This record gives sequence, structure tokens and C-alpha cells, in this order.
Amino acid sequence: MPRIVLVDDHAIVREGFKRLIELEPDLDVVAEARNADEAVEAVTQHRPDLVAVDLTLPDGSGLPLIEHLGSISPGMKIVVLSMHDGEPYVSEALRRGARGYVTKGVAPEELVAAVRSVLSGEQYLSSDLRQRRSGRPSTDLDPFNRLTAREREVFLLLAAGRAPKQVAAELGIGQKTIYIHRAAVMNKLNAGSELDLYRMAQERGLIRT
Repeated sequence: MPRIVLVDDHAIVREGFKRLIELEPDLDVVAEARNADEAVEAVTQHRPDLVAVDLTLPDGSGLPLIEHLGSISPGMKIVVLSMHDGEPYVSEALRRGARGYVTKGVAPEELVAAVRSVLSGEQYLSSDLRQRRSGRPSTDLDPFNRLTAREREVFLLLAAGRAPKQVAAELGIGQKTIYIHRAAVMNKLNAGSELDLYRMAQERGLIRT
């Protein structure tokens, strides 16, 4: 029987989803967590098959938590439950390892559908996200998605307040190369300064405030 952990700081939300899932005879909620620290503890202790995690937690963004939980238990599946329905959040959650994304504005039953789809190896987006994506022109993409993996790393470090010299040291590459990546990031995101990068990262929940 698939084992599931629920991560949300609202007890009422957790209880509602728990009851919904446990109506399914072949699904089992083995633990609940209110924050990132409790989520890590629950995953370490129970080794669930799937974690359903909110993106807005008291001790920080759920986005870094997705990657962290995936590193603790590589075979585990992750579904995001969130009030955020903006494309940057969805794209970033999927990039970091989530296999499903369900907004809290859709019918609760969609969580069960997401759990089943993701456990079977498929990707799942809630109906509102699928509808929005199907009607979006192919050119209407978040510019953040145009960054390469290395440019994303540079973006996050610069947004966090690191100087180019510090970024070079942390990534183990030359300072001249950092300035090249920095220029590319600024150009792709149409940013004029590191402050703009900080604001963009903050809006996406990529850094703690």
C-alpha cells in the first residue's frame, strides 16, 4: 500500500486532505508535517512513497524543500499543493523534482487524482493549470525558463547578495566567467541590477526573506 506524508502548516487543510485520501482503501497517510523540519523528519523516519507539500511554509519556501526531500529519498514522488498558480511557481517546482502540481482552488478530489497519476509514473497538473497551459501561446514563456542550469545557479547566488568574486569561489569557476553568466542572466531577465534579481527571486519564493 503506497505510504503518503502530508506537509502543510494549516491543520484544517491537512485533515481535509487526509480524510479524502484515506477514503481510498489502497492509500495510507502515515505522517503529517507542519513545516520543513518536520517534513524532513517524517520522510527520514517513514520513507514514504509520496509527499504532498505546500509551497508556503512557516520556515521558508517549499521549493528548496522539494530538492532536499528528493535527496533524502531519491525514489520518492512529490506532489505540490499550493495557492500559487503562477507559471514561475509551477515551472520551478517541476524543475526541482515535483511530479505533480495541484492548486488549492480546484476540487479536493484532484489531489487523489494527482497522487494516483504520480505514483503510476505520470506527471499531473490540476485542471486549471492544464487549461491555462493549453491556451497559452508557445512564445508566452517565463523568461526565467530560458536560463541554463549554470545561469540559474549564478542567478540565485547573486540574488542572495553574493558578490561575483564569492559566486566564482562557491561555484569553482573563474570570476571572468561569472561576469559572462551575470550578463546573460541580466539580459534574459531584463534586469538592471542585483536588486532586480533579488526581487525576482523573492517573488518566486526562491529565497527566504
